[in-house]
Amino acid sequence: MKIDHRELTDLLQKAYSAEKAAAFAYPGHAGSVKDKEEKLAIRQIEIDEWNHRKEVLTIMQHYDIPVSRYYELRFHIIGKIISYSCYIIGWFMPYYFAGRLESGNVCEYFRMMHYFHELGILEHNEILYEMGIKEKEHEVYFLSKIKNKKLLPVFEKVFAWGSSKSFNDVDLDKKYPIEESKAYCKK
Repeated sequence: MKIDHRELTDLLQKAYSAEKAAAFAYPGHAGSVKDKEEKLAIRQIEIDEWNHRKEVLTIMQHYDIPVSRYYELRFHIIGKIISYSCYIIGWFMPYYFAGRLESGNVCEYFRMMHYFHELGILEHNEILYEMGIKEKEHEVYFLSKIKNKKLLPVFEKVFAWGSSKSFNDVDLDKKYPIEESKAYCKK
């Protein structure tokens, strides 16, 4: 079944490739930290990203949406550069930028849901909701690791994400159920 929705098609293609970039980046991030529990947590996040990529591909295949060679190459390079840079840029920045990235990824999945709803398609609600919430959990984890660091207010001011700024409106303590999640990420 083909769909005619340019924004949705592009968002699916971009998300599929961007999940690879994230998954490529996390081994470098995990390798750059010393704490074993942090390494395990980051490794689990990497696994989550590979799972998201698989789920997005399943949706794309359902609608005969091709993988974008451009996005694949672009995000492959980005992911590898980020992974290697984690060994150079210190401890704080990998956590900060991972949290910032995950913050933006939350709304990707809810926007996909909105776009599918525009087409009258509801069958992907559960998986898109789960992936959006999982990205929020990743954001919260990374922020928890840097929330008391002196650099956070400076980075928050420059890069517009941190303790008081997010790129999504999801609150894990007050989650909407799937049926009401259309309220998320409307901005």
